[in-house]
Amino acid sequence: MAYGSVPRGGRALGSRALDGKVALVAGATRGAGRGIAVELGAAGATVYVTGRSTRARRSEYNRPETIEDTADLVTEAGGRGVAVPTDHLEPTQVRALVDRIATEQGRLDVLVNDVWGGELLFEWDKPLWEHDLDNGLRLLRLAVETHAITSHHALPLLVRTPGGLVVEMTDGTDVYNRSHYRVSFFYDLAKAAVLRMAFSLGHELGPRGASAVALTPGWMRSEIMLDHYGVTEENWRDALAAQPHFCIAETPYYTGRAVAALAHDPQVARWNGTSLSSGQLAQEYGFTDLDGSRPDAWRYVVEVQDPDHPANATGYR
Repeated sequence: MAYGSVPRGGRALGSRALDGKVALVAGATRGAGRGIAVELGAAGATVYVTGRSTRARRSEYNRPETIEDTADLVTEAGGRGVAVPTDHLEPTQVRALVDRIATEQGRLDVLVNDVWGGELLFEWDKPLWEHDLDNGLRLLRLAVETHAITSHHALPLLVRTPGGLVVEMTDGTDVYNRSHYRVSFFYDLAKAAVLRMAFSLGHELGPRGASAVALTPGWMRSEIMLDHYGVTEENWRDALAAQPHFCIAETPYYTGRAVAALAHDPQVARWNGTSLSSGQLAQEYGFTDLDGSRPDAWRYVVEVQDPDHPANATGYR
């Protein structure tokens, strides 16, 4: 299975379950954002996909994935993908994006804040005073400010229709991150801030008929991660020689199916303001990853990886 085509397999939401729904996935160029956009499309949604990497111009990542490619995958999956180049640090661009959605659709049912852009900016286990300050501040702008700008402009449209959903993508559950130092000061702060955003938005959206959640994937087999280990989706298990705990890894489409399930749940308000994981929601909603498994990465991290037990995903996927 290549990332240049629509991957299907395992158990997902019904093909027309989100027919008529409109979603905005901010930061949908690759990784979780792409997986979420495609799975929302596979369930029948119209999905606006945004990012800075286009066929005409690459971002500083200098990678081949583009928002046009993501939009094509959404359409191929059964939805309607609309690529809109957007720098979410620029309020005027975000406002124009939301105005376009309002004009073309008249509604917004799902907002996914997945903008990140920090892979080239954080330094592992570097204390604050040794970490590059410009890179750290840039990371916070990309990971936190973009989410606030996007929500500021998009939420007035989202709350027009009852039942709207905001998904704040992060790394780690609230319970885990509260007691664990995550990578570096700047990385840790960014992920904690996004978790708190979902909590705060839950308080503001709940009385207005909408919900907000924070969602974390597990150890994700994104394009960047596969490249890091020198493997592809087809032979990803070859990476276990270098990192045995990669045995718990999941595809970006697993997280996508979590978002699609949330978007289809008429009782999604029960999750309002909370922190969720892809593995937790797979158990709740019954979907699987492409291979039919249900990885539960955060339980694995706590019970196997952190205690330094030998890697073994038995009972965790």
